[in-house]
Amino acid sequence: MENINVLIIEDTIAESETLVEVLEQHHYTIVGVAQTYSEALQLFYANPVDIVIIDVFLNGQPEGINFAETINVVPDKLKPFVFLTSSKDRQIFERAKLTKPFSFLMKPFNELEILYALEMAVEKFYEQPNVFLSEDQNTVVTNEFLFIKKNKSLKKVQFVDILYVEVEDRYCNIVTESEKFVVMMSLTKIMELLDPKVFSRTHRNFLVNVEKIIEIVPQDNLILLQNNHQVLLSDKYKEFASQFRILR
Repeated sequence: MENINVLIIEDTIAESETLVEVLEQHHYTIVGVAQTYSEALQLFYANPVDIVIIDVFLNGQPEGINFAETINVVPDKLKPFVFLTSSKDRQIFERAKLTKPFSFLMKPFNELEILYALEMAVEKFYEQPNVFLSEDQNTVVTNEFLFIKKNKSLKKVQFVDILYVEVEDRYCNIVTESEKFVVMMSLTKIMELLDPKVFSRTHRNFLVNVEKIIEIVPQDNLILLQNNHQVLLSDKYKEFASQFRILR
């Protein structure tokens, strides 16, 4: 499990410090704060970035827009970004709009505006709109990880970090070594997302990352996982153990 990595591009120190404080309070990781276009590019390419907050004007010039235009032409580096500005210039807004930002906020911003903007940016970037506004969803799915809404924060959960998934009523618990997440998805849906070579069903209520298994105890219908986690093994699914090479 990881916090979401945010790059801030803002040349006013007081405003960048406020952004850092707000985001860190809600468990986002700040990978850097850039004050210029060149510094922004350096930090962007040197760090794992999930989302960018961009001040439109840097040192009096619309270099934030220049930055957005630059990353837009590198498809494998494209990340969702949110613009901040105090400018009311319509031409600047039209130019910024062409870069397809995921939100455009006027300064001074407030805490909820920033948090909502990040949620919307993630939803739109991964083409899963209104997930975090829905009462029956809380998870954006990508090819490698999940973005899960937890309280006012978003968490990024890598598939490889999942120990097991457990059904609980209408929800599922996704358990990592350090944290548990309640997601509003069915076990069947989750199984469709995960690699069947890595995740196996061991019980009607459990899906297990086989790479995290420490011991299988068939006589007790138990599977022991890393960090002292245990899941059930039912007779119906005991054949899953046949995928392992057993020395006798």
